[in-house]
Amino acid sequence: MRQVVEASPRLEGRVQVPGDKSISHRAVILNGIATGNARLLNFPKSHDCMSTVQCLRALGVEIAFDKDDGVDITGVGTNGLSEAGDVLDAGNSATCMRLLTGVLAGQPFLSVISGDESLRSRPMGRVVKPLQAMGAEICGSEGGTRAPLAIRGGGLRGIAYEMPVASAQVKSAILLAGLFAKGRTTVVEPAPTRDHTERLLRAMGGRIEVEGRSISVEAGGLRSMDVAIPGDISSAAFWMVAAAAHPNARVKLPGVGVNPTRTGILDVLRAMGVTLKVEGERTVGGEPVADIEVESSSLRGTEISGDMIPRVIDEIPLIALAGAAARGRTVIRDASELRVKESDRLETTATALSRLGARVSQLPDGLVIEGGRRLRGSRCSSHGDHRIAMMLGVAGLISSGTTTIDRAEAADVSYSGFWRELRLVATR
Repeated sequence: MRQVVEASPRLEGRVQVPGDKSISHRAVILNGIATGNARLLNFPKSHDCMSTVQCLRALGVEIAFDKDDGVDITGVGTNGLSEAGDVLDAGNSATCMRLLTGVLAGQPFLSVISGDESLRSRPMGRVVKPLQAMGAEICGSEGGTRAPLAIRGGGLRGIAYEMPVASAQVKSAILLAGLFAKGRTTVVEPAPTRDHTERLLRAMGGRIEVEGRSISVEAGGLRSMDVAIPGDISSAAFWMVAAAAHPNARVKLPGVGVNPTRTGILDVLRAMGVTLKVEGERTVGGEPVADIEVESSSLRGTEISGDMIPRVIDEIPLIALAGAAARGRTVIRDASELRVKESDRLETTATALSRLGARVSQLPDGLVIEGGRRLRGSRCSSHGDHRIAMMLGVAGLISSGTTTIDRAEAADVSYSGFWRELRLVATR
């Protein structure tokens, strides 16, 4: 699909972003292996989340949707999953594949999980290695480092594992496997990552302890829990950057999740001089939520690296776009993880912004953006990456002329209503 975006004289509106994708994956998985019935509200029907739903259904979990984006789940308990009759398809979702690999490692049957071409090219060895150390038999392409993965689980034993690279998906996979293991399973993070799994496990009665960067779990059952899923801050970030970088804009974003492991984008935008308000803070389903408002701002360059990177890993293409619209230089380091996402996001971000007239150079682990140039519309491609597609949509709103985005349908992977919302915000 090709999407055409025209420069807009004003951006204004109230955008209800879809439910948080990271929380949604975890809520449906954990309620699937809990005891009892649960209802999830504001569950996003993005391709990624629906891949997790379909895999759980294939494993015997009853999941039903209603017209109001509500999801009813009948949990089967920690011993109730059944062997799937076919290969489990994770689609384009690494979260689905990695988290379910942790669950499947604890099951006393054979499972095969695969995905689309992009997902099959992404690294899985970082999940496979600790799960094998717990006793799971896992093999896959390229020596078990790529999908498809064949998993014969069961008989797990707890381990203490120091993660070499900060990753919420790997951490969560090990913790989920720990629910089925004999003894204690401990994960030590090199840097803080999103803690949605820990919060849900605690709320659902899991035997979990958190001490600094060390998280431990022990086997035990979970109780089903209704969850009202907050708006996804990674989706909200597109509208934040659009409003901040546009010369005539104000956008309101109600009910956005502001978990401190995810609010790096707010810290970075504040450092860049963005005028934003975070109001009405409250707790919903164990997660902090707030209403965010952003308006046109005079942006200045910034530098980000180190422990900040895991808190903004999904928003780095947007930060690069903000840097292109800012005065001065923006430098991003320690982000080599982006080279193994749906695309090489450092490469695709640099290529796309350069086509729009920005001055961008690549580092092995980051980007350097020289701001101050007015972007001009051009023809670009998402390279099949949902975050690049949406970043280019935002860029089109603040560039002169017309921006044409090839493979724009990639946005549906995480935000199925993105292009509709973009048209509404740009025409109000």
